[in-house]
Amino acid sequence: MDLIDFLLNLAGLLLWLNWLSVRFDPLARPTAATLAGTLRKAGHPRGRRWRLALALGGLLLGRTLLYWHIGTAVNWFPSLRLVAITLSFPCDFYSFDRVLLFSGLSFVVMLVAFYSGLLLLSFLRERTPEGDPFLRLARAHLGWVARWPWPLRLILPLLVAGGLWLALQPLLTTLAILPRPVSGPHRLEQALLIGLGAYLAWKYFIAGLLTLHIVNSYVFLGNHAFWNFVTVAAHGLLRPLQRLPLRMGRVDFAPVLGLALVFVLAEFGSRGLTQLYARLPW
Repeated sequence: MDLIDFLLNLAGLLLWLNWLSVRFDPLARPTAATLAGTLRKAGHPRGRRWRLALALGGLLLGRTLLYWHIGTAVNWFPSLRLVAITLSFPCDFYSFDRVLLFSGLSFVVMLVAFYSGLLLLSFLRERTPEGDPFLRLARAHLGWVARWPWPLRLILPLLVAGGLWLALQPLLTTLAILPRPVSGPHRLEQALLIGLGAYLAWKYFIAGLLTLHIVNSYVFLGNHAFWNFVTVAAHGLLRPLQRLPLRMGRVDFAPVLGLALVFVLAEFGSRGLTQLYARLPW
């Protein structure tokens, strides 16, 4: 079921990105000053956005019904891993509201992880060409946030994840998913650890970029702009390891060491946050 939930979250993310990308379409608001401005689309972009929004809502509600029926039939308990804590959602005939909350939160977690990865890519813009299409796409989805100073962008995952936790915690305690915090500072301590856990989503983006870089280094996959972006981004991520003697002839072990460090640090970070959360309140 975890794999099914991940695939449905991925489908929801694609619907979300398509919904947002309508406003990036050069034909959505054509101007006569460009070649695209002489063209007209057959459908109205607003109607397309409504269809995509309805499809996303239908996906989240439809899988809620699926999870609810499966859970009541086989006594399955959906769970959501937030690094520092795992939330369990009891599933029985009377717990449709809990399963609906799980469906929505599971998608929100993937959304936060995705935008956290886009923020990571935004830090590479000083080392990538300004005209890189993938960098431009990442900055377009980040919007005005991509123009913030880097210290503000760096703390944004902490603020967003921690803020969402503070906003949803009363609902989670009302539905008996979480015990009630003992005090206001206890809530803030929980939000801090949940927010720090959002940074561990970067391991998937870093590992993906480094893995693609390793493959592209030894297998010629063409001169597509994507592979050029992967190479430049990987070099930027591996910059702290440049002074180490990790090259033997034509073989560069820096990406392999980088992959190992990412997973080791992420594992230690995950265990540390879990242990700190278990000791709350401080």
